[in-house]
Order: sequence, then C-alpha cells, then structure tokens
Amino acid sequence: MHNEATVSKSNSTGLRWLWLSVVVFIVDQVTKFAIAKNFDLYESLAVTPFFNLVSVRNYGAAFSFLSDAGGWQRWFFTAIAIFVSGLLVWWMKKTPAEQKWPAIAYALVLGGAIGNVFDRVVFGYVIDFLDFYVGSYHWPSFNVADSAICVGAVLLVLDSFLSPQTKDTK
Repeated sequence: MHNEATVSKSNSTGLRWLWLSVVVFIVDQVTKFAIAKNFDLYESLAVTPFFNLVSVRNYGAAFSFLSDAGGWQRWFFTAIAIFVSGLLVWWMKKTPAEQKWPAIAYALVLGGAIGNVFDRVVFGYVIDFLDFYVGSYHWPSFNVADSAICVGAVLLVLDSFLSPQTKDTK
C-alpha cells in the first residue's frame, strides 16, 4: 500500500522525469568511457571541418575555471553539485506534473550534474571530448553532461518567458 502511494505521488510531480536524469547519466558515462578507452590523452580525431573528438581532462569547472588551483577545487565543485542536485530533486518534487518543461529542465541539469560529479569523485577530473571550432578558435571542450546542463538551463529560461504567469490580484 505504501509503495502505491509513493508511485502515485511521484507520477503527480516533476519526479516522473527522473528517468531522464538516469538516461543522461548513462549516455554521459558511456560516451566518456568510450573516449577514455579509445583515445590517448590529448588525442584528437577530426570529424567535420568544425568538430573534433578529443580526449582532455578538466580539473576545474566550466571552461576549466580553477583547473590549476591545487586540488581543493575537486571537492568544492563536488559539494556544490551535490547540493544543487538535492535542490533539483526537491524542485522536481514540488513541480506539478502538468508543468512538464521545468521538470524536464531540472531532470537534464540533474543528470548532467551527477555525471560530472561521478567523474570528479572517481577520477579527480571530468572527461571532456567534444571540440567545436572555427578556424583556429576552439570553444572549450565539453561532454554530454555539460550539454544536458546547458539545454536544461535554456529550457528554464525559455519557460520563464513563455509560460503564463499568475498575477497577484490585490
């Protein structure tokens, strides 16, 4: 009986999208594993005139922020990601099932955050492998988790502009 109540509660909230977080995590880890297994560190494979697969390690955060800070940043970024992940699950629980886009956005960010936390805890760095460039300018390398986080953030911004807002009628 208790199990049925738990299932119906999660189906009536944004928690119904937790499966998407799991999919993001799995795809992220499988792609990182494939790169780590098949590429030497810093090896690059040209795929198109503007995209390479590469094998790099990010010891910092976005765009290698604090990557050479001496090691403390590993646990700092891990703690932040764990805190944010807990907050995202809480927000998903508070989001009604009808509000699909915010819940999907939270799920994408959550899956990406957990994917990068896993790397930091297990390896001490995040595996990045997607390298887009124009001429000699290369965007900082990133991975599936980073992509999911960015897509989720964009969805949240779009939803904030496009969703009808309830107005206070005081």
